[in-house]
Amino acid sequence: MAEIVNLRMARKARARAEREADAERNRIAHGLTRVERVKAAAERAAGSRALDGHRRERPGDDADR
Repeated sequence: MAEIVNLRMARKARARAEREADAERNRIAHGLTRVERVKAAAERAAGSRALDGHRRERPGDDADR
């Protein structure tokens, strides 16, 4: 005998799986979460400040000479 399948539940399960697949594609396509973007921006800013702090000549020093 064949297994009895509730078609309404099968349709809902298929729709749920399609929505989850769409969500996964969107997560990949649109990149990082807001928290990850903010953290990455803060890390870039800190790195830039550290690099600027280690310069031997600062921009604008040539104007004094």
